[in-house]
Amino acid sequence: MKLVYSYYVLDIVHRGHLKMMENAKAIAGKDGKSIIGILTDEAVMEKKQKPILSFDERFDLANAIKYVDLVVAQETYSPLPNVKKIKPDILMESSSHTNEAIEEAREVMESIGGKVIVIPYYPSQSSTSIKNNIKNNGEKYEK
Repeated sequence: MKLVYSYYVLDIVHRGHLKMMENAKAIAGKDGKSIIGILTDEAVMEKKQKPILSFDERFDLANAIKYVDLVVAQETYSPLPNVKKIKPDILMESSSHTNEAIEEAREVMESIGGKVIVIPYYPSQSSTSIKNNIKNNGEKYEK
């Protein structure tokens, strides 16, 4: 059984999140499991502003998505503590993360016999962009 781990803030759920989750589930395969880490408020605030939605709301949203088999709390911005515990076969990363963070993730994944798959980041599919558009322009978000 293949385990695939991906992680999210999930403050505003958008198509980018769904596509990454869909890809993670497809990579896991019919008999595999897609495990989703939801960053706690404290983990998010290591690099970003506190989410609008509570951790519990974001956790419940992730549980409701059909591509998700298991949701876990992610206590740090980095997925590596969870990865070391869960030992997935695949870690899904975003190209929006630094090369250093991705390389560190590759080293950890290789040490447990897994690999990293980097998914392209699309700025138009960003919770931050959606929030800024609402805040600054009051306009409806468009893809």
